[in-house]
Amino acid sequence: MKKVCVYCGSSTGKRPEYAYAARSLAKVLTLRGIGLVYGGASVGIMGEIADAVLSVGGEVIGVIPQALANKEVAHNGLTELKVVGSMHERKQVMMDLSDGFIALPGGLGTQEELFEVLTWSQLGFHQKPCGLLNVGGYYDKLCSFLDHAVEEQFVKTYHREMLLVEDSPEKLLTLMEAY
Repeated sequence: MKKVCVYCGSSTGKRPEYAYAARSLAKVLTLRGIGLVYGGASVGIMGEIADAVLSVGGEVIGVIPQALANKEVAHNGLTELKVVGSMHERKQVMMDLSDGFIALPGGLGTQEELFEVLTWSQLGFHQKPCGLLNVGGYYDKLCSFLDHAVEEQFVKTYHREMLLVEDSPEKLLTLMEAY
């Protein structure tokens, strides 16, 4: 993997461990020579991971719609900032640039981006790994829901298994590299 897209919040969330996990993931990415593709903001978890990758000389590509560039405070110190016309274009550009996808804790936008790229994988539009960095059990209930969807026969077991889940950045990236 040369570049990984990380979906994450424009907020830092309630617990300091979320920002710590973003910085830890940044360290592991750069140690493995993997560039970061993300939503382009300088605030929240997005800013944390971008700044951490940049601080050790890693590559960071941000992708942000023009309408959000001012609202989310676009990061001006990136390796490259792509300003696009819409959220749809943002997600397509991020997908095209990336060899895999990771969701850190985040809100509705993070969940929507993760589920779209996971659905694209299910439909065969790509064969890139999708993972959750389950910081402090943040995604436990989501994983339980997905297991419930399998039990209720709305999601096939092999589609559920496409979503890799770990609480350690090292373990998650190892799973993704072997995907």
